[in-house]
Amino acid sequence: MRIFSLFVCLFLAFSVHAQKVKILTYNIHHANPPSKPGMIDIDAIAKVINESGAEIVGIQEVDILVSRSEMMNQAEKLAELTGMEYYFSKGINLEKGYYGTLILSKHKIVGKRRYDLPMPVASENRSLAIVDVQLPDGKTISVANTHLDLKEENRIAQAEFINELGELYSKPLILVGDLNAKPDSKPIKLLEQYFVRNTKDNKPTSPNVNPKNEIDYIMVLNNVKFSWISYHVIAETYASDHLPLVAEIAFN
Repeated sequence: MRIFSLFVCLFLAFSVHAQKVKILTYNIHHANPPSKPGMIDIDAIAKVINESGAEIVGIQEVDILVSRSEMMNQAEKLAELTGMEYYFSKGINLEKGYYGTLILSKHKIVGKRRYDLPMPVASENRSLAIVDVQLPDGKTISVANTHLDLKEENRIAQAEFINELGELYSKPLILVGDLNAKPDSKPIKLLEQYFVRNTKDNKPTSPNVNPKNEIDYIMVLNNVKFSWISYHVIAETYASDHLPLVAEIAFN
C-alpha cells in the first residue's frame, strides 16, 4: 500500500509540474489535393490543423504569391484561418514570390531564426526555421521545422548541421518536418545521435493513399527529460499527398 501511495504521489507531482504541448507536422503540397490537379483548397488544410488540436505546427511546401496557388499568401492565410501566430522561412524564390516552410503557434512566439542548410551537391535550396515559444506556464521551448533535400549527400550534411545546432540548446528543442529519409537511412541515424525518435507508435506518412514511407517526423532533442503522451498519423487522405503527423509531449 505504501509503494502504491508513493507511485500515486509521484504521478501527481509529475502531472502538476509537467508542461504538455501538442505538435503537428504536415507537408501540404501547396494546398493542392492530389485528387484535384490544379485546385487549391487551403480551407481543407486549415481544417486538419484546427481539428488536430495542435498548439504548434510545422508545415512544408508553402507558397507565397505563386500562380499555381492563386497568388495567395498561404502563410498569412493559414495563420488567419487557424488564429495562430506564424513565421515563414523561404526555401527558394519562385516566380515573383516564395516557396518554403511555415511554423504556426497558438502561443506567443518570442524568438525566431532561419538558417540556409548546406548543399554539397547542387539542388533546390532548403532552410531550417526555429521559433522560441512561451508556453502558458511561462516556460520557453524551441521548435525547428525543415524539409530536407531529395539528394542523400545533401540530407546527410543537413542532418549534421542540425545536430551541431542542437549542441547549443539547453532548453527543450523539438524538430519536425519532412526529412525525405526512411528510419533506417543514414540521415535519420545521424539525427538519432542527438534527437529521440518515437519508434513505438510510428507509421508511414507518404503517399496519402496506401502510405508506405515514413519520412515525416517529430523528434525531441535528448538534452531534457520528456515523455510521449501520444504520437500518431492522422488518416486524412484528401488535402495533401502526405498524411499529417501529430504528437503530444510532456516536459518535466
